[in-house]
Amino acid sequence: MRTPTASPALRALVAGLVDYAGLFPPAAQEMSAAMTAYAEYLASADAWMLGRFVVPVARLDELSSAAGSVDPGPTAWCLSALVGEDAAGDASRIQSFNAQQARRFAIDAVEARATNAERVATLGRVLGTRIPLYVEVPADPDPRTLLEAVQQIGGRAKIRTGGVSPDAFPPAAHIARFLSRCAALHLPFKATAGLHHPVRGEHRLTYAHDAPSGTMFGFLNVFVAGVLAAHGADEAELVDVLEERNATAFAFDDEGMSWRRHRVSTGELAAGRASFAMSFGSCSFREPVDELGQLALA
Repeated sequence: MRTPTASPALRALVAGLVDYAGLFPPAAQEMSAAMTAYAEYLASADAWMLGRFVVPVARLDELSSAAGSVDPGPTAWCLSALVGEDAAGDASRIQSFNAQQARRFAIDAVEARATNAERVATLGRVLGTRIPLYVEVPADPDPRTLLEAVQQIGGRAKIRTGGVSPDAFPPAAHIARFLSRCAALHLPFKATAGLHHPVRGEHRLTYAHDAPSGTMFGFLNVFVAGVLAAHGADEAELVDVLEERNATAFAFDDEGMSWRRHRVSTGELAAGRASFAMSFGSCSFREPVDELGQLALA
């Protein structure tokens, strides 16, 4: 997806969209390999679509050790750090890491899981929100209460949109409900897992030769739905966007983006990305970028 082929509207929607999670399944790369790949992506013509490098707090020492064999480029890498069960201990590790590694790395986003409001409150108390905190909540049952708790601590929301088995993919209605709840709360969100492809379709779920196939959401579907949710689309309309399989239904030009009867200006897309539909984690960067370029939507 080279820069000259991307219209202003498409750039507004997907710039910096892909947080690189090469350490995680199904890619599950070794640290040095994932870091080398990220450095190459940063130096490529497609770097405008690249977001943060995602790393568990538990592997920060490993990252620091591997950094000596990787040329990170001229600027410090932005990292998103995944917090484990010991949130207080991880908060201390994050603070120390940022102080010691400021020339090479900067943890400027934190991610954690919560299944109840008490855990959300604990995360807010020990991690704070000086660094943006994304709290992953279950898409089902209705996440309203948990999302309200995330809002109360000044956090952001995170949804899991797939995995390495068919049962890891939530129904479109659950994602639509999540997006609608976040929009009502003015709560920014990110997504993770299962978004390697631009548009919804049938794909192999891992890179194994005998991998099962399943229906995967497209990242265009999810983030167009996110922007439309912020502009008042109801859950039924969001389900329709999430289930769209026709790539040509998404049209981008200099002035904006169209999907079916909906139209969003380039400025509105940029504002929606900046304040609401933030990014998604993917263990592959080339897959989403290259497939988007093949669609020639712009």
